[in-house]
Amino acid sequence: MRMRTLFISVLIFSFASIIISCAGSEEKVSEVYYTKLRNQMVDNQIIARGIKDEKVIKAMRKVPRHFFIPEGDREYAYDDSPVPIGSGQTISQPYVVALMTESLKLKGDEKVLEIGTGSGYQAAILAEIAKEIYTIEIIEPLALSAKKRLKDMGYKNIEVRTGDGYQGWKEHSLYDCIIVTAAPPNVPQPLIDQLKVGGRMVVPVGKGFQYLVLIEKSDKGIREKKITGVSFVPMTGEAQQ
Repeated sequence: MRMRTLFISVLIFSFASIIISCAGSEEKVSEVYYTKLRNQMVDNQIIARGIKDEKVIKAMRKVPRHFFIPEGDREYAYDDSPVPIGSGQTISQPYVVALMTESLKLKGDEKVLEIGTGSGYQAAILAEIAKEIYTIEIIEPLALSAKKRLKDMGYKNIEVRTGDGYQGWKEHSLYDCIIVTAAPPNVPQPLIDQLKVGGRMVVPVGKGFQYLVLIEKSDKGIREKKITGVSFVPMTGEAQQ
């Protein structure tokens, strides 16, 4: 009886080990697959369209975009399009993320404010390049999940806050750069005020048709430059008033 019990125990242990081993193998295969898709995304969607900043390219190759997308839609993580992330929001098209990041001309020592955390993907890209990232999300469930996700991934230079980004985050201003990932009808004045002289801000602006606008601040005032037409979710909260 003891031998039979021992045999059954060994058999169960061996079967469990096989299952764990298979699960581990599937995970490794999955990550290899996603890494291949990510590199194809960078080659075909980012570099092929003219993104040249090596820091941006390196960050886009490194950050696992599929981690920032609900499991049911991860097959679309590296497609050339936005992807829903819940609460009526989307993660931006990869090229737009790269374009906005490159427009900031980050060197590595900047303090950056992001308005519209979403799932946290843009914040992670910024954190691979800049020194400090402060990011605000008005939808609490998204803010909380992004905060946990970024912490679990090991990012220590990102601070996430739930709130209305229209007024910025005055406590940590002034900022070297500001990036806005939802479209206000006009550029919020508080964000301009919280931008350093010599700083850069990139923001989609408009109702209906939108332009991605680059704002450069100097001691003579601000200069605006339209980059391209875009389609972002509208900025909510005070921006709608």
